Formats: sequence, structure tokens, C-alpha cells
Amino acid sequence: MYDLIIENANLVTCDKNHNVIWNASMAITDGKIQIIESNSEKKFLDLTASQKIDAQNKIVMPGLINMHCHAADSLFRGLVEELSLEAWLQKVWIAEKAILTPKTTYTGSVLGLAENLLSGVTSVMDMFWYPNEAVKAAGDLGMRISTGGIFFDYPGIGDRSHEDFLQEAEKFFEDNNINESVFPGVMPHGTYTVSPEHLKEAKKIAERHNGLYHIHAAETLTEQSDIKERYGQSVIRHLHSNGLLDQKAILAHCVHLDDAEIQLIADNESIVVHNPMSNLKLGSGIAPIHKMFEAGVTLTLGTDGAISGNDLDMWLTMRLAASLPKGNTLDPKVMNAKTVLHMATLNGAKALGKEDKLGSLEVGKIADFIFVDMDKIHAVPVFDPITHLVYSTCKSDISDVFIGGKQVVSDGRITSLNIKDILEDVRKLSPQIVASLR
Repeated sequence: MYDLIIENANLVTCDKNHNVIWNASMAITDGKIQIIESNSEKKFLDLTASQKIDAQNKIVMPGLINMHCHAADSLFRGLVEELSLEAWLQKVWIAEKAILTPKTTYTGSVLGLAENLLSGVTSVMDMFWYPNEAVKAAGDLGMRISTGGIFFDYPGIGDRSHEDFLQEAEKFFEDNNINESVFPGVMPHGTYTVSPEHLKEAKKIAERHNGLYHIHAAETLTEQSDIKERYGQSVIRHLHSNGLLDQKAILAHCVHLDDAEIQLIADNESIVVHNPMSNLKLGSGIAPIHKMFEAGVTLTLGTDGAISGNDLDMWLTMRLAASLPKGNTLDPKVMNAKTVLHMATLNGAKALGKEDKLGSLEVGKIADFIFVDMDKIHAVPVFDPITHLVYSTCKSDISDVFIGGKQVVSDGRITSLNIKDILEDVRKLSPQIVASLR
């Protein structure tokens, strides 16, 4: 007797060999995948389960992993437009300082994480001012989250000092070290907002707890110029010279790199999160991910926050990640669909240190998976499901989401909490948000 059997599925496993199993069944018990078989083998005819779900005309695949997000910034979607990053941030920080409290951060986190969840994202790496509220929001939605104590040297949200941030970062690890749905780390904002000494102090905390180290890096030319002026070297060289690049370092953006910097990232086995929508909309540039891929860098994908990219859409992110390098290089073969699909699944799991548990549908792994509806005009016919997922699928195609074998989205609706209440809270807050920039 199994807890759940998914029948008649078109299974895109996202395993290392990119195996696709048509007309497959998958059995789940205790939140883990126990059996995967093609129905042609007829083994499943004799199996029983507490629940059986017919996935005919669905692609069943692992949940997506969004490796860079500021979920609660969904409160400010569309508030600050048509500015480059540096000018944009000055306005963003004014609005955040006026509005954000632990309570409003929870509301915004639910809003942003729910958008991720409904689009098929099951794990999110989130950097924000109040990480405990993001963890609570993720828990209420049934999602997995990677987050942790932020570091920021200038007067920020809540008027906390560096000592406050140090204590909060330590306590976050202590509070979440046995939560299997939370992957703790430290979140220093960037080299231009955190001093080298404080960056290294944050790293020591991460190392002490075997945690992740997530930072914005080399996002704009202005940032590169600023860091060179202050420290005499580029952003990536600055991080490397301070001992901050290793397998636990997750670098968001990496838009402006030279070949030597790419090699530094590869040699240190650090992770890069490509955020094409945000980089395009802010006029930051286009990251050379094809060069990073060729150098052996592990590449992942992120949406950034809805305040910069406006849409937390990992499907659009995949399409841009696959298409922009082709246009830049005039080579349609670079960054193929299989490579990009791994960036959104198995590579994300590797970045989180959970490649043995997440990121693909394989026996023994945790049952985080989604249904992609193939009963759509743009999904008939499908000759190659992987190309369909990368180039044709929309976030509205996601009908059902399962995390740890538990259904958290059913027929496009979140099962664990009433999102309408959150939407009403955000609507009530909206006049105050608008007033914050007047």
C-alpha cells in the first residue's frame, strides 16, 4: 500500500540523463518516490494506494527551484519604473523603510511565494530584511525556502546595526537547523553595501553552521566601477581575495565579467544565478552564461523580485536564458533546452546542497513535482516535452503542485491558506505604499 500513485503521466525526470518516460506511473510513500515505471511493464496493475491520480495529458516533472528572489518586494510591484539599478535602489529603499515591518513582510512574502508556488516553483532562495517571516510564509504555503540573516552596512530596514545582523544570523541557524524545508544561509546584500570585514564575518557564521552564502555580484557596470575605485579590483576578484568564493557561494547576476573572473568562479566551484528578466528591465545588461557554461560554472535561474522584473515567472526566465545567448552569439546551438531545464531544477538542488534529495524525479528522492497541462492550444502537438517546457510552457499551464508528496496546489488553487485574505491585506496597504514615495 502506497500513499499516492500518479498514473498515465508523461514523466520528464530532469535526471542527469534527461530521461523522459511516456505513459508512466510513480508511487510515493512518506513523501519520497518509491517506484517509477513505464505502464507498458504492467507492474502497477497490482499496486494499491491510499490515493491514485490520473495524470493523462499532463507532463509530470520536478518542481522548479527559484534561486534568487525577494518575495516580499511583491508589495511594491510596478512602484519604481524605468530607472537604472542604482537610482532605482534609492527609491526602493525609501519605500521599503516606510512600509516594511515583520507583519507587512509576512504579507508580502505570502504574496510573492504564492505566485512562485502557483507557477510550479517548490523551492525558493529568498533574500530579504526579515527572514523569519519569509520562513513562516513558506511554511504556511507548504514550500521549501533557503534564506537567512541579511547584512547591510547603511541605515536599513528596522534601523538594525551590524551587531544586530550578526546576532540575527546566528539565531536563524539555531532556530532552523532541524527544519527539513529550510536551507539556512547568510545573505550579505553586496560588495558595495557591505564592507570586506563584514562580508568575512558573515562568511564565518555560514562556515560555522555549514550554511550557504548568497550575495549580489557584478550586476552593473557602475557597481564594477565603484568596487574598483574603492578596493582596486573587480567585484569577483574582490570576493576571491577575501576568501569568499567556494562551493557554498551563490552569486546573483554576474552580468559583467571578464574571462579571468569566469575562470575564478569555475575554479572555486561557486554557483551563479542568472536573472535575465530583471537584468534586461533595469538595463543592467545580459550575463555571458554561455561562456560560464563552457567554463564549467554551475548555472541556476532566478526571477529576482517583482519590484524589478515585475513578474515572478521561471518559465519566462527559462525562455530568456535559452534564447538570449543564441541571439548574442548568432549560434542556435548554445544553451540548449536540456541545459536550461537543468538550470531550473537539478542545478538548483545542487546549489542548495540537496542534489541527492531534490531537483529530479528519481527513486529515493523527495516527491516535489508538478503537473503541466498539455490540454492547451499551444501544447498540441508535443514532439519533444523538454523543448515544450523551455520554449512554450506558461506559468498558467501549471495545474497541480506536490511538495513532499502532499498536494499544495490543486487545479490551480492553493490548498493550505486563503489567498484572498492576503490580497485584501495588500489592497488595504497600497495607499500607504504609494504615499511612501510622495
